[in-house]
Amino acid sequence: MVNENISQHFRPDEQDIINQILDMIAIAQNQYRPVLSNFLNPRQIYIAQTLIHRTDDLAFQVCGGFSAAEMQRLLVYPDYYQPQAEDFNLTYFQIDYPAKFTELYHRQILGSLIGSGLKRDSFGDILNHQMVWQLVVSTEIKEFISRQVDRIGRVHVRMKEISADQLVVPSSDWEENHITVSSLRLDAVVANAFNYSRNRAKETIEHGLVRVNWEPLERPDYSLAVHDLISVRHGGRVKLTQITGKNRKNNIGLNIQMIKA
Repeated sequence: MVNENISQHFRPDEQDIINQILDMIAIAQNQYRPVLSNFLNPRQIYIAQTLIHRTDDLAFQVCGGFSAAEMQRLLVYPDYYQPQAEDFNLTYFQIDYPAKFTELYHRQILGSLIGSGLKRDSFGDILNHQMVWQLVVSTEIKEFISRQVDRIGRVHVRMKEISADQLVVPSSDWEENHITVSSLRLDAVVANAFNYSRNRAKETIEHGLVRVNWEPLERPDYSLAVHDLISVRHGGRVKLTQITGKNRKNNIGLNIQMIKA
């Protein structure tokens, strides 16, 4: 099923996720059953939607535990199947820690989870509201989280399982904006979105302070695409929501959503 007609629409480094989605499609079609992915980021979900729409007998849903989740699990299934919430195998934890004496930060929690040996696609969003921190994880790693994750940075913690209706609702601070860039290079978008000089943007990326879709990326020339999410340490976050075309000077218009640190 993998062919040049599919691959040419995506970046070379996205071939692995393309293959994963194509495998899910093949299993759902050949075995007539639903197939569940690990957690996908918005760009990966966009790729999955594009590929699944090429088929006539399959449908899909995504779920990350709450309506505004960024990281979500994808369920591909025959179009006659009626998916249930349980099909997504989600478990929820609240981090019990001495909030009166210390603070936790998103990057600490993410780093501690990755440092414990977990892959980024095994857990979803990290939620925060008024010093309450919670996690959405795949049920497959529930026991590991309960037994092995007992420290965030230097802080001793306890992972307390909660129900979906106990999830906090994170405030939405995303602001809509429109920018114009000379190219879709990572350094060009970072410079324009955060009002950096091109040189500062390049150095920020090369020093490992930028993530694209939650993965560290030190290539200033990396070409971005719709639904990519860029995180800049001490700067904020940017989502590319739409490419609006080129102007008379051949610059590219982008609709973005942005949170400044």
